[in-house]
Amino acid sequence: MNEVKDALRSIEQNYKLFLQQQFTFIGALQHTRENAHDMIRPVASISQVQSYMDHHCNNSTDRRILNMFLNICNDLSKLCQKLESVQPHNSITNDILESCKVLLSHSNDLSSIRAKYPHDVVNHLSCNEAKNHFGGVVSLIPIVLDCIKEWITHTEKLSREVLQNGS
Repeated sequence: MNEVKDALRSIEQNYKLFLQQQFTFIGALQHTRENAHDMIRPVASISQVQSYMDHHCNNSTDRRILNMFLNICNDLSKLCQKLESVQPHNSITNDILESCKVLLSHSNDLSSIRAKYPHDVVNHLSCNEAKNHFGGVVSLIPIVLDCIKEWITHTEKLSREVLQNGS
């Protein structure tokens, strides 16, 4: 469990750096959407961000911040794989983990998800951006981080119950 918590702390540190550059991220998405002539559709999946970076990114700043987003998503996916091996499990922890894996699926449509309080990532967007273009993609990481923290809480509680019942 300590290894899981260390990995989570590392991801959270990277996410804090990423959050400080959210406007750069939104700018990079905007530039690459323009280059892709894809201004109507919302940025709705990890694979769409990957495609923008691979095929429509013209400068190193945009490439760096898009890559940072993709790396955090990849680190979260790896952490979810690690969580599968941690015991004990129950239906609650399995459901939380499944939710994380679905959210982090590269083809999952993120356009309808929104991070809620205390996360203010969506509040930093204009009304149009939040509603129509980037709200889901900026909400992905904080929602998954919350799910993983909830998973840790449930798993630790379950472990304590197993220990108490065993002694």
